[in-house]
Amino acid sequence: MRRLLAAALVPTLACAPAATARVDSPYAYATPTPTPTSTSTSTSTSTSTPTSTSTSTSTSTSTSTPTPTSFGTWDPPSPLSYALLDKSTCENELLRRGVPFAPVDSARGVLAPVRLRGGLHGVYYHSGVPLAQRASSPWEIVDCRLVLALDDFASQLAAHGIVEVVHYSMYRPPPSSWPTGRLASRHPGGLAIDAASFVKQDGETLVVERDFHGRIGAATCGPGARPPWPVTAAAVELRQIVCDAVNAGLFHVALTPDFNGAHRNHFHLEVAAGRGGQYVH
Repeated sequence: MRRLLAAALVPTLACAPAATARVDSPYAYATPTPTPTSTSTSTSTSTSTPTSTSTSTSTSTSTSTPTPTSFGTWDPPSPLSYALLDKSTCENELLRRGVPFAPVDSARGVLAPVRLRGGLHGVYYHSGVPLAQRASSPWEIVDCRLVLALDDFASQLAAHGIVEVVHYSMYRPPPSSWPTGRLASRHPGGLAIDAASFVKQDGETLVVERDFHGRIGAATCGPGARPPWPVTAAAVELRQIVCDAVNAGLFHVALTPDFNGAHRNHFHLEVAAGRGGQYVH
């Protein structure tokens, strides 16, 4: 239904994808070199007491690599077509959803720049800039089309009890020499968020750098994906968060600490005009 809605929102005369920006980016989507995983064999003896009164002793052999898992059903649809929306259609959809936002007069490289003025499904997205500075900080600017994806994402996050997403950046202004009227992609276009931590209502915080427990070159979601090592509740939940978003087709690009060292401390989640499929790592 969301894909049908998004497609219906795209006007017949406004479907041209945003121009692909030729701007230097720290994110070159090349396949990283996998890090070899060492395997060790150990023998352990454990004693377990079932509900009955009998006690059994068993000897088992284990390896340091957990059993592979797909982290949820893996049948991702084509990402939602929000990236094809024009400025007015996108902002009208924000109004229809009741998203609290304020349009930004102009932001180099951004098609439909806005600032969020409240939470989405009770989830507040913001940078680490002090609260008093956020109303004027460029790091709080975001393209309207990414906001639609973040709104969908927030409905998933709310199910985890998350009330805040602290990011390193959404919009990163292109250089002052950037041509007037030329649209950008990724962060220079306000179309990506680097989510660093997820704060829950009870005060617990899932910090990507501390809690993800990934391995460069390992698959994060889908066939061949492996659990975090060591396995912790926080690490498993972080994977569930990013893989559920991917499986729902919310973002065209999703990069995690499994991708490379530059992503050791955040999830890079991106809406990309002109990209029909997904790149996930």
